[in-house]
Amino acid sequence: MTPVTDTVTDPPLTPAGQRLLDAASELFYRHGIRAVGVDLIAETAGTTKKTLYDRFGSKDELVARYLRRRSLSWQEFLRARFAAVPAGPQRPAALFDVLAEWLRHQDRGCGFVNAWAEIGGTDHPAVAEIRAEKAWMREFLVGLVREAGHPQPERVGAELHLLYEGASVLATAAGQADAPGRAREAALRMLTW
Repeated sequence: MTPVTDTVTDPPLTPAGQRLLDAASELFYRHGIRAVGVDLIAETAGTTKKTLYDRFGSKDELVARYLRRRSLSWQEFLRARFAAVPAGPQRPAALFDVLAEWLRHQDRGCGFVNAWAEIGGTDHPAVAEIRAEKAWMREFLVGLVREAGHPQPERVGAELHLLYEGASVLATAAGQADAPGRAREAALRMLTW
């Protein structure tokens, strides 16, 4: 079983809060965090700015919640796809098939890399969410490599994480749709011992 790290359990949202989070999630991913103001989020959600502040406290907290939800969505997607992948030494390389499938619907690339480009190096509360997602992904890969019986799971899992991050960026930012497939081939070479 791959490792599962603790995640923050957010309080349930009211219908208006859910609409705000849905609107913010779409707007932040499509246009960026700084380009999207609370007026646009509230208008898109059919609520008021007061409702946004009542539910989330601040735009910064809404950004953090957006990223937590995005992380959970990716983790659920990943786990569901891996449930069908047979055990064995090549199982970790299946990550790149899952990544290719995910990226077919994520044309702006990694939401965490995008967010980091805007808020990295600041004291924004979402910085912790970005780092937590990257750490979770690395540990997921280390766990897969360990399950596969590789004698160096920490090293190979960390290297697979580098391939994963690079493939995600190249597939979208560089327009190299074959990047996940090429990363899969490299992963298979790494997993041969």
